[in-house]
Amino acid sequence: MALVYQPMIQLSGILFSLLGWVLSCLTTYLPQWKNLNLELNELEIWTMGLWQACVVQEEGGMQCKDFDSFLALPPELRISRILMFFSNGSGLLGLLLSGFGLDCLKIGERQQEQKKRLLLFGGMLVWISGITAIVPVSWVAHSTVQEFWDENIPDIVPRWDFGEALFVGWLAGFCLILGGSLLNCTICSTEVHPSSVHYTVADQQDQCQRLETESRP
Repeated sequence: MALVYQPMIQLSGILFSLLGWVLSCLTTYLPQWKNLNLELNELEIWTMGLWQACVVQEEGGMQCKDFDSFLALPPELRISRILMFFSNGSGLLGLLLSGFGLDCLKIGERQQEQKKRLLLFGGMLVWISGITAIVPVSWVAHSTVQEFWDENIPDIVPRWDFGEALFVGWLAGFCLILGGSLLNCTICSTEVHPSSVHYTVADQQDQCQRLETESRP
């Protein structure tokens, strides 16, 4: 039964992995990692991402400015850039390797062991990509919570809040982990080994020979 649904599970794993990778790339470039609402001017909303800071005005649209220096960024944003790049790269490589290892792909049908290795290694890369995407998003969220409830900051000072990119990043990590897990689960499914098939055929032949011998007068 596991072998019947194995191609469907592999296809589901690839689709979840692809969705997670697209969302991970989108999270990397979205400027809404942090939002700042000004009580003095409610018509403006400040946002901060990994690459730029933006101000959203009700009448003037959005205006963004790129960060001048990588070293001038807060530590969580600097590390998040590196981790998100690693997540996107490993996710893309995992998708490519897993694609060549799918059972429904006609290429390399006679090299099943190599296809299994590609599928296993690709699934592991996708799974690692999901973990790597969740870590920076959760780190930025944790630092935002700490700053928001910091008692040393006066109440009149505006404080940053969660941005939409954090939720997109969590969804991306979940999809990547689910996709990688589905791809790896197909490797663990029960399969019929050639040796067992050989022994079964041999036993049937022996039984047939015995029946023929007994039936002779």
